[in-house]
Amino acid sequence: MDFETARGNLTALGYKVSVFPTAAEAAAYLNEQIDGQTVGIGGSMTVQEMGLYDSLAAHNTVFWHWRVPEGQIQNDVRVRAQSADVYISSVNGLAETGEIVNIDGAGNRVASTIFGHKKVYLLVGENKLAPDFDGALWRARNVAAPRNAFRLKTKTPCAEKGDRCYDCKSPGRICRALSVFWAAPSGSAYEVVLIGEPLGY
Repeated sequence: MDFETARGNLTALGYKVSVFPTAAEAAAYLNEQIDGQTVGIGGSMTVQEMGLYDSLAAHNTVFWHWRVPEGQIQNDVRVRAQSADVYISSVNGLAETGEIVNIDGAGNRVASTIFGHKKVYLLVGENKLAPDFDGALWRARNVAAPRNAFRLKTKTPCAEKGDRCYDCKSPGRICRALSVFWAAPSGSAYEVVLIGEPLGY
């Protein structure tokens, strides 16, 4: 598997694509590109590992429900993020063939990546790459979702066993909404940022 194949296919599907060897270089690029704007961020270990909130918040108005201002609740911040000029999200699986897969619990992340912003950045560490759509979907369900469930300490079979999706009916289930991008949606400008380091889940 390689980013060059993915890059070509993503470009053909309507995305702008940027490739960086390291997370630090990708973070510096995003910090240069996004200035003086409102920015929404979806729940993302990749964003956290890249330190993007702090760097962007120094010169943008950033809404991220992982950083809730005093006197507000998470959902307040999610709603503000939905109407931001720019939205940033990582992905759970990227196929070399160009399909992008995300799984969500509250639905704010998949909803915000689909519509409503002038620009959407999709961040992809090298560990998220799969050879085809089936592989990207499998990864999202059986790698990313269980690891996130474990992080959140949910009472679900995947969090307890950490091996795969059980398609459970648990109240604590976090995989409740699925988005698949067959191509870049037409309502916004999309840029996929490919990063040659493992990031997030």
